[in-house]
Amino acid sequence: MTLSRTPLALALIALAPSAWAADDTAPPAQARTLPTVDVHANTADGYRAADSQLDTFGSFGSATLHDTPAAITVITRAQIDDRQPRSLSELVRGDAAINDNYAPAGYYQDISIRGFPLDLATGFRFNGMIMSAEQLQALEGKERVEVLKGLGGLEAGVVEPGGLINYVSKRPAEVHTLTLGTDSHGSVYQALDLGTWFTPTFGVRVNAANEKTHGVVEHTDARRSFVSIGADWKISDQATLLLDTDYQTSGGRSVSGYQLLGGNAIPPHPHRTRLLGYQPWQRPVGIHSSNTSLRFNYRFSDTWNAQVSAGHSHTVIDDNVAFAYGCFYAASCASGATPGYFFAPNGDYDVYDFRSPDDTRQNDEVRGVVTGSFATGALDHEVNLGATAFRRTVDQRPYVYDYVGTANIDDPVVPVFDPSPNQPGASVRRLTSWQRTLFAIDRVHLGEQWQVLAGARLVRLDERAYDSAGALERATRQTKTLPQAAVLWQLTAPLTTYVSYGEGLSLGREAPYWTSNGGTTLAPLHSRQAEAGIKYAVNDALDLQAALYRIRQSYQFARPDGTAEGFTFVQQGQEVHTGIEMNLAGRVTDRLRITASANIIRARAENTGAPTYEDHQVVNVPRWRTAVYADYSLPFVPGLAVLGGWRYASSNVATPDGSTRVPAYHVVDVGLRYVTAVGGHAMTWRLNVDNVFNRFYWRDTGTSGGDAYLFPGLPRLARLSVTYEL
Repeated sequence: MTLSRTPLALALIALAPSAWAADDTAPPAQARTLPTVDVHANTADGYRAADSQLDTFGSFGSATLHDTPAAITVITRAQIDDRQPRSLSELVRGDAAINDNYAPAGYYQDISIRGFPLDLATGFRFNGMIMSAEQLQALEGKERVEVLKGLGGLEAGVVEPGGLINYVSKRPAEVHTLTLGTDSHGSVYQALDLGTWFTPTFGVRVNAANEKTHGVVEHTDARRSFVSIGADWKISDQATLLLDTDYQTSGGRSVSGYQLLGGNAIPPHPHRTRLLGYQPWQRPVGIHSSNTSLRFNYRFSDTWNAQVSAGHSHTVIDDNVAFAYGCFYAASCASGATPGYFFAPNGDYDVYDFRSPDDTRQNDEVRGVVTGSFATGALDHEVNLGATAFRRTVDQRPYVYDYVGTANIDDPVVPVFDPSPNQPGASVRRLTSWQRTLFAIDRVHLGEQWQVLAGARLVRLDERAYDSAGALERATRQTKTLPQAAVLWQLTAPLTTYVSYGEGLSLGREAPYWTSNGGTTLAPLHSRQAEAGIKYAVNDALDLQAALYRIRQSYQFARPDGTAEGFTFVQQGQEVHTGIEMNLAGRVTDRLRITASANIIRARAENTGAPTYEDHQVVNVPRWRTAVYADYSLPFVPGLAVLGGWRYASSNVATPDGSTRVPAYHVVDVGLRYVTAVGGHAMTWRLNVDNVFNRFYWRDTGTSGGDAYLFPGLPRLARLSVTYEL
């Protein structure tokens, strides 16, 4: 691809006239200082953040992270720059409470928080607005990524109990940088970050990137192009308008996961760089995505404010894969002793030609919030009152999913099979889902040390699902009030303790096709969480937080029974996750910055009626996880810093009965950062080597559509980049 056709070049050309005009009529230096447009602009001290969008106009009242009765961690821009992640899986691995959950390379990925997988339809945010997360997550235009761990019912309405991910866009600033990068496989990366304040009241930020990736896994070379624009307009002393929009297009083959051999054995000799099922006619997965948020803030007085927001997220997926799955057609599974939805005991697997073009997901949301404070006698109140309306639609074409041949995991070269002659059908509406909510919360100050929060969100869910011909097959309607309460005690200014209780609502899952009720969507689930936490500001640059939590939700699983299929998908008993997590982030000394995270969790199924599914960890929830990343500036070489990280996960359950587990693993990452100047312009070099000892490990034993998969961690990979201030 020539430079003239990339979004990077288009952004340069588009901005050039404006930049020249700005230079010709530049205001005095003090007039170009960033105005206070976003009252919660990033206050990160490198690896530490003091605020988040989740505590502004949200469930917890307008408070700092230190005074928020919830576990929220922030992945700052400094962390993103130093670690150079290229996927959601790589982005979140510094937080021990987060685990991959069906996160294939070359495809949109999902994660779990506190052991509960997030819903890609509602569990991710773009500047606080619900986004369609069936897309590759570009980070060039993001200032930080916020993680709310635990129930987000009052914050989000219908959402999984694990938590939320919120991507926060960069704001206008005097920035002009170019980044070039490569990796140990010869990938090529370019990114541009341009920003300015054209007047004291109007500023723009543009980010663009272009990347050609040479995949670690064979036959998975990929490309992507990205552009984003953010604009802030300070209309008056009372009113501000913030606009953010981005667009990304990407293409590359996705990587099929392994499956258990015979349903109970870990593949003994997996190949991390081999593409299972590869066929030369296999087209890449194309994903085209855009996200937009518009926020209008108005200050009535020093104590009362309002925000009206709108969000739009649109994703179109051209899904193409020669998919490695099961062994229904393999001779080694002909006896029926092995379930057809696993690989055969000898490693045979079936290859399917799967094509689902124009798979379109769209999220639209509007929200209005009023915040204010007042006193009633000796009590001070901070209130948040608001309403939201959210709509999600899914349009799909009847897909092709046809068996084309059988291969084996030890094949050095996958046999070539003929593709299916069938073609996808016409696009039809498959889902229309509405969520309408009202919410209110009151933070009451009882003197200097005590605070009480009480609130509720009224949620009305109205969802209609249609079959491949467009006929209605399911209508779900439910109205639920979700309460939330917390008590905070601040013994001293640096120390805050809290206890909280909240309830949530999440959508029921669809029964796997191989169960007796396959295709049936179960009822929405009600969840409850109790949490106790402590937050301690060690100093102005270092924060420590810890939380003890317990989350309960109905257990969804394929229950063994006497039906012809052998299983029925049900909600029976409880899934209970009890854990303790600790996080440390910030500057330890003038030369040492650190993020450290640990999570110990007991995730069990109880009262299921299936004793073999109880008294052990549930699938894909390691009991222990830790992650430490450090940045040390060497005293004897000005500008040079040593970076390092260590990740650990205990053994991970791979079957519902707990009989099969993948082993524990340790992974070490290292890196360097060197800051210098060339011609009076700052230049920063970064080198990262992930998995420096090239350890093999299974990073993910998650499920998708009821089927279980195993994904190995990536082998050693080095990335090198240089950022130059223009």
